[in-house]
Amino acid sequence: MPQVIEVCPLEALAPGEMRLVEWEDQEIGVFNCAGNFYAIEDRCSHDDGPLAEGEFDAETCTVECPRHGSLFDLKTGKPLTLPAYVPVETYPVIIEDETIKLEVE
Repeated sequence: MPQVIEVCPLEALAPGEMRLVEWEDQEIGVFNCAGNFYAIEDRCSHDDGPLAEGEFDAETCTVECPRHGSLFDLKTGKPLTLPAYVPVETYPVIIEDETIKLEVE
């Protein structure tokens, strides 16, 4: 059953910024792409490395894995370049009462 967790106040995550959130045994990167918010698991599907630490491009809504350079679409979690070919999990983002929240399972 889905659970909703709070990330931060809306004004605390400006356009072009990312915030890492811990939930249970997972880390989730929450990204602000020009006012649109996306959340993906912080794990590259290629080698399980930390994905959210990579270079975030707010214009294209992508993040690049810092280990081997795979580029991931933040909207879908799909890799756009090799060596990764398996998508990473994405999480629905909810804006409620000026607070950024995630729906997790």
